[in-house]
Amino acid sequence: MEIDIPEVLAELTAAFEEYERALLSNNPEVLIRLFWPDTRTIRYGVAENLYGADAIAAFRHKRAERGGAPQRKTTRRQITTYGRDTAVASTKSMSQAARSSQGASDSWLSTARASPDSSASRVEG
Repeated sequence: MEIDIPEVLAELTAAFEEYERALLSNNPEVLIRLFWPDTRTIRYGVAENLYGADAIAAFRHKRAERGGAPQRKTTRRQITTYGRDTAVASTKSMSQAARSSQGASDSWLSTARASPDSSASRVEG
C-alpha cells in the first residue's frame, strides 16, 4: 500500500480545507455534502453523538440557524492517505471563544466512483 501519494494527498487536503471553510462560514450544505450519505456515518461532537447522515444533516441545519459552529483556529493538522481511497485527518484547534484546545481525528473515504457529486467524504467516528 502506498502512503501519501502526492495527488491523492492534494485532493484530500483540498476537501479538508473546503470542509473547514464551510464550517467557519456557516455553510451547512457543503458540510452535509462532504459527509458520506449513509446510515453508518457517525459524528461524535462535543455535546452530541449523531448516528446516520440524516441526523448529521438535521444537526447541521439547526446549528446554522443558531449562527453556526464556534469559531476556531487550526493549530496543527496531519493528513495521511492510505492508497487512493482512504485517509485520516488529525487536527488540533483552539476555540476563539473559550480559549481552549481540542483534537479531532476523522476518517475520509474517496467516493468518486460511488457518487458523481463528491470526490471525498468525511466519515467521522
